[in-house]
Amino acid sequence: MKIDFTKNKDGLIPAIIQDNSTNNVLMLGYMNQEAVDKTLETNKVTFFSRSKGRLWTKGEESGNFLELVSIKNDCDSDTLLIRVNPVGPTCHTGSDTCWQEVNKPNFGFISKLENTIKERKENADFEKSYVASLFAKGINKIAQKVGEEAVEVVIEAKDNNDNLFLSESADLLFHYLILLQAKDYQLNDVVNVLKSREK
Repeated sequence: MKIDFTKNKDGLIPAIIQDNSTNNVLMLGYMNQEAVDKTLETNKVTFFSRSKGRLWTKGEESGNFLELVSIKNDCDSDTLLIRVNPVGPTCHTGSDTCWQEVNKPNFGFISKLENTIKERKENADFEKSYVASLFAKGINKIAQKVGEEAVEVVIEAKDNNDNLFLSESADLLFHYLILLQAKDYQLNDVVNVLKSREK
């Protein structure tokens, strides 16, 4: 890996730190060649601290190390993307990230949908909200809806109408997310089970 440390007068390049599991950006630090070498040698991310004027291994005082998974440089060879497994919170404030965010998995629109379902479960009027009305009817009705949608997916899978198949698949996923919430789980709990089976 060729890294260009000459673009900045101080010989430092930015290093973006990303959680290997959640894909969330945890922090930004700066590295010189010595910091890169030490990171590769120890498998613990080491930066050049501009305030301390020396190498600084994240976690050397707190124990909240960033365990190295991979390093990539960008198209101009002057910025690093470092994927890590964090041990504890990353920010010196005690937050998971330096942007004061919780470092939890995010499945994009699916996570947004899960949050909407949770809000409807907790706050919505069951007379105005379909989701709230399902929760009001109880776990048996929700489970029944998942079963019905699963059968419809199977039926459409055997036909040649892709639009209907995708529509029924969306219905199944939607109702499955409701069922997970009814059982006080989220999609990430299922993902963790799948990860545990990875060989």
